Amino acid sequence: MKRIAMTTAVLCLGLPAAAQDFSDGSEAKTWNLAAETPARFEATVVDMLCELTGDCAEDCGGGKRQLGLLRSVDGVLVYPNKNNQPAFTGAALELAPYCGAEVEVDGLMIEDPELGATNIYLVQKIREVGESEWVTANSWTKKWAEAHPDAGGKGPWFRRDPRVNGMIEESGYLGLGLEADAAFIEEWF
Repeated sequence: MKRIAMTTAVLCLGLPAAAQDFSDGSEAKTWNLAAETPARFEATVVDMLCELTGDCAEDCGGGKRQLGLLRSVDGVLVYPNKNNQPAFTGAALELAPYCGAEVEVDGLMIEDPELGATNIYLVQKIREVGESEWVTANSWTKKWAEAHPDAGGKGPWFRRDPRVNGMIEESGYLGLGLEADAAFIEEWF
């Protein structure tokens, strides 16, 4: 429970984590984002909701929950919110096959120097501890296309995603209802 309390404090309150340099050995490619630093470390892939609240689901939520990286060296829960693709797609799909496993990851840590806390992690490569071959974290778009074969056509995935389009049809682009959308479009466009 102390680990969870410490992790919660680091994530939610912005308290400083132990200052460590995780760039040693990293081969992460820059995205030229503010406050990015290469970071390679070992961690356990965990269900973040389970780790923070004790509300645990089988198989890390089976793709319905955000996954995290419980860093081995200091017990800090790192939020991997992006994979290695240009689209800002989440990393949970990339990490799902490693639920509960000890992994090594390489990517970019985004740290806010004003808060002194780790905010997010952009995972570029993953491998189980002890393995020699890396897996590039870039399968999101391919897996999305396999899950939505009827969403063909041109343009970004989110313009063709049936879930996104269903939400827009139900509550508009702004999420405030179709009448609010109509008024906004009339005024601004």
